[in-house]
Amino acid sequence: MSDPKGAAASIAHLAHRYFIWIVVASYVFAAAAPNVGVWLRTTRLASVHTGIGDLVASATTMLLAVLLFNAGLFTNVTEARSLIRRPFVVAAGIIGNFLLPLTFIAAASVLLRPWHNPDETQQILTGLAFIAAMPIAGASTAWAQSASGNMALSIGLVLATTLLSPVFTPLVIHGVGMLTTGDYSEDLHELAGGQAVGFLGIWVLAPSLLGVGAGRLVPAILLARFRPFSKLTNYAVIVLLNYANASLSLPGVVGEPDGDFLAIMLTIVLALCLTAFAVGYVCARLGRAGRGETASLMFGLGMNNNGAGLVLASTAMADHASILLPVILYNLTQHFVAALVDRCLFPRESDSV
Repeated sequence: MSDPKGAAASIAHLAHRYFIWIVVASYVFAAAAPNVGVWLRTTRLASVHTGIGDLVASATTMLLAVLLFNAGLFTNVTEARSLIRRPFVVAAGIIGNFLLPLTFIAAASVLLRPWHNPDETQQILTGLAFIAAMPIAGASTAWAQSASGNMALSIGLVLATTLLSPVFTPLVIHGVGMLTTGDYSEDLHELAGGQAVGFLGIWVLAPSLLGVGAGRLVPAILLARFRPFSKLTNYAVIVLLNYANASLSLPGVVGEPDGDFLAIMLTIVLALCLTAFAVGYVCARLGRAGRGETASLMFGLGMNNNGAGLVLASTAMADHASILLPVILYNLTQHFVAALVDRCLFPRESDSV
């Protein structure tokens, strides 16, 4: 009771341990009681005027900015200097993060042609675009650390893909736009033409860089004291974001379930996630990477920033709520697969860390 820092650290540890089930619970709550989530999604706090249109500041975009600021705050940029000695491994992680899912979506578009409902095919492909276009998730560093991974590589990949996202994300979205048809294709091309860059610049890149800058200015002892509270805040923000964004689509899924649509979507999402982790392993082997670098590559390529993907998708294409489902499913799947990879390939050498 007299040690707030210790209490926050204990609660954060429990949250990390049961995080996947907390996320599942947030989705269940979104399906059963979506009103607060819809309010969070639709309430406008401000409107940012840019040369490429208006970017709306909502509760969800502000929560995303807080999450990314906290991630940048505790990023040790100096560790990334050692990555110069491993250019192949770094390049494989950066290029693979954007090229792999785009290639997968191209293959999926061919395999889904016989599907009986063309509109469902478009919804799946469009949803996958918001997975493929996002930078590597900050959560990948936590899994890499648990597996005794190379933290310089893990942090470097998150930073690099975030910095490059204003360049790569529009290219990926345009690419998926060429694979889709009708309104979905038009919306994706329009999004890639301007709004995506503005969104990433203001709500992803800017808070991340501000966090990194603040982390280099604030004394280390103060950062250490604040870390448990920051972790606790991050877990709360992630849960709120998941709940708010899922509240747009899950009530409809529960009210009018479509078993075959959900089954094919889950199959594709799981296949993408497993492929991403597998390609990370192959890249590590080709680059003759050690155990630590292998862990960082696998978790990096397997885990995308779906929080940003959900916010962008729900902001730009709110009239197609079903496209959020692949992102929601991938968000769950990547943590389940990460736990499996951690247990099977990197057994509890991390327990002593």
